[in-house]
Amino acid sequence: MNELIAIWPLFGLTLTTPRLELRPIRDADIPAAVEAALSGIHAPGKSPFSNPWTELPGDELGANMARWYWRCRAGMNPESWTLLLGIWHRGEFIGCQDLEAKNFASLKTVSTGSWLKRDAQGQGLGKEMRAAAVSYAFDFLKAEVATSEAAVWNKQSLGVSTGLGYELNGTYRDQWGTGVVEVQRVRLTPEAFIRPDWKLTVDGHDAAAKFLCL
Repeated sequence: MNELIAIWPLFGLTLTTPRLELRPIRDADIPAAVEAALSGIHAPGKSPFSNPWTELPGDELGANMARWYWRCRAGMNPESWTLLLGIWHRGEFIGCQDLEAKNFASLKTVSTGSWLKRDAQGQGLGKEMRAAAVSYAFDFLKAEVATSEAAVWNKQSLGVSTGLGYELNGTYRDQWGTGVVEVQRVRLTPEAFIRPDWKLTVDGHDAAAKFLCL
């Protein structure tokens, strides 16, 4: 395992909060990620994702998720990256928190996306994992702006955003799956960030940073 981390230092990155561990998804984690997704993320026909990947047939979902993880990993470089962090709670895989950036060296901007299986929702874990990702972006990567977005009907996601200090940043109409939705953008700066009452613990940042910033 140490040899793999030496080759791909991102596998050595770990973010720890009081209840959660966030770390890049490895191949060995994919079955647990697929199982979590298949257990249910949202009500039928109510996908919160612009690409309704969760509505694929069960026998197609796993391969689609694996392709996405491999595609993001293969594309990692300081100019354009998507960091897929698996979420573990009490040793169980419960979801994924993404951090994404393009031209980070000049723009100093990250965007976030996430999913959490249904039986882990309603416990404040979504807010905790977003706070971890944003804390890492601001305090370790030195990002100056964090953005996100959600369908205007997705009160749960927007509630997490406003609870952390994000400001509303305009809306737009977009094709999500087979329907058209109004999408709310949100924006956060380090100064506006409503920090949690805990401090994020980060291991493996220095080695991983060469993939994330110049």
